[in-house]
Amino acid sequence: MLDRLDDPEGLAEFDPSDMLRAVATSGAQVRGSLTAVRDADLGSLALDSRPRAIVVTGMGGSGVSGDVLGAVAANRSPVPVVVHRGYGLPNWIGAADLVMAVSCSGTTAETLSAAVEAARRGCRLLGVGTADSPLDLHCRSESGAFVPITKQLAPRASLWALVVPLLVVAARAGLIELGPDDRDLEETAIRLDTIASVCRPDRESYVNPAKSLAAELAGSLPMIWGSGEVGPVAALRASCQLAENAKLPAIWGALPEAHHNQSVALDGELGSAGADNDLFRDRVDDPEPFGLHLMLVRDDAEDELAKKRSHASADVARDRGIPVSVIGSEGGSAIERLASLVGVIDYATVYLGLARGVDPTPIAPIDELKARLSD
Repeated sequence: MLDRLDDPEGLAEFDPSDMLRAVATSGAQVRGSLTAVRDADLGSLALDSRPRAIVVTGMGGSGVSGDVLGAVAANRSPVPVVVHRGYGLPNWIGAADLVMAVSCSGTTAETLSAAVEAARRGCRLLGVGTADSPLDLHCRSESGAFVPITKQLAPRASLWALVVPLLVVAARAGLIELGPDDRDLEETAIRLDTIASVCRPDRESYVNPAKSLAAELAGSLPMIWGSGEVGPVAALRASCQLAENAKLPAIWGALPEAHHNQSVALDGELGSAGADNDLFRDRVDDPEPFGLHLMLVRDDAEDELAKKRSHASADVARDRGIPVSVIGSEGGSAIERLASLVGVIDYATVYLGLARGVDPTPIAPIDELKARLSD
């Protein structure tokens, strides 16, 4: 199975919609959306007046954009960033708040209902999604602002196009810093371009971090723990991307919380309790064992306590014979560090699906669920 990772023609065979190419556009997405938000009319958002809270409403790959803003703003913004996934809006949200409705297609039912409710309550309203969509038309008809984005193959492949408008609006409101002329975003685009080059399909596994990670995770149930400022969001992204791109489940958690509950699973049937300690048994005809694989997504270079937790996590897992993979963030700003993690993760999840002979693009269960609900 894993031999396919170093066979570009074999990878292409199972990727007819070219998900790998869509992932490679991440840097271009940052630049394209930065231009779009700069060109947009944001006057209705009254960004010279600080909102009481920012509420990002979105589902699936679009909703993750709110988690990204929340992680970047967590230790910087004087007002809270709340991510709402569902219909309508919580009762506490009102005219003092800024609602950011994010839907890549602009047709997501839950997000549209939240945007309608935001307008009814007199909230400042920003829409992000496809131009001329129902979300675009609603925002404009209700004196809101709208930033059109260029959709890639799927919402999950359009993350950076969706994230940038949220970051820029938050920066214009004085809630986060992106540096002079939004320099942090250009550095993020450069980082994503570099990852696209390093992780490209014709680059072999031993020098391709995404292919190496895919090979390590194959045949396991990944338990993904994120540490530091942006590591937990990257861990969430990894679990979502494994499900959609590789069609595989995963468990994700954030440190230190995961130490207080999920760590006990390391002694369960898929952890050390499932290991066979008979050193003298002939294993030639045994199937490959299936069990937990701990993946640490680290953003803790400047946090000694978080770093200690990551090292302890790896030690405890390895002491039980559980394999461990570690990816660490690089870069200066929070958004660039997040990109350094998500960029590799996105590629790795696509490669894992392709190595298994799975087309990463189709989402048949989601389409079927939507059809059943529409009936």
